[in-house]
Amino acid sequence: MKILVLSDQEDAYLWDYYRPGRLDAYDLILSAGDLKASYLSFLVTMARVPVLYVHGNHDSNYAVLPPEGCDCIEDTLIEYQGIRILGLGGCCKYKQAPHQYTEKQMQRRIAKLRWKLRRAGGVDIVLTHAAPQDNGDLPDHAHRGFACFLDLIDRWHPKFWVHGHTHLNYGVERLHTYHGTQIVNACQRYVIEIDPPSEAELAARKRHYRFRPDKTN
Repeated sequence: MKILVLSDQEDAYLWDYYRPGRLDAYDLILSAGDLKASYLSFLVTMARVPVLYVHGNHDSNYAVLPPEGCDCIEDTLIEYQGIRILGLGGCCKYKQAPHQYTEKQMQRRIAKLRWKLRRAGGVDIVLTHAAPQDNGDLPDHAHRGFACFLDLIDRWHPKFWVHGHTHLNYGVERLHTYHGTQIVNACQRYVIEIDPPSEAELAARKRHYRFRPDKTN
């Protein structure tokens, strides 16, 4: 499965200078935040594949005019063609504004998703706006990453972690690796590829969790 990941900077190649067919290769589009709603609506229309998004810290306007035809996956885990995707938007709190969270607030958001993660048998891609701490973030107050994201990686070992927030012209690198998870800065655009699970793998997930009751602790 080929997935187009985006954040923070609209890409003229895919918008102002778009040509038919430029989105045909992609099976899914993920937005890590801080993109114009009209841009995402354009992409979902042209690509004709799902566009899933989380909020960046500058996306308060989505409350009035959300991206049409796109799906917000904040605080939930969805499955698309067998790929499990978890969404946690927003950044570290640096002022009183929407989509900003303290470390404890983000920890609570993750804790509320624990039963969904157990029921799904894990997660393949985590989509966030902020980066995990020390893996693509910056030391200033506004762009630091969440330490609790590292705990989530250590517990569930997703194949990919896709984030935005730190533009590449800030001097950060596109790719990092933490304990086997590929961390991708989606600034402007990037492509990741992941193999959907086989029928045997899907059946194994169901067998493993069939007799395990859901718990919240």
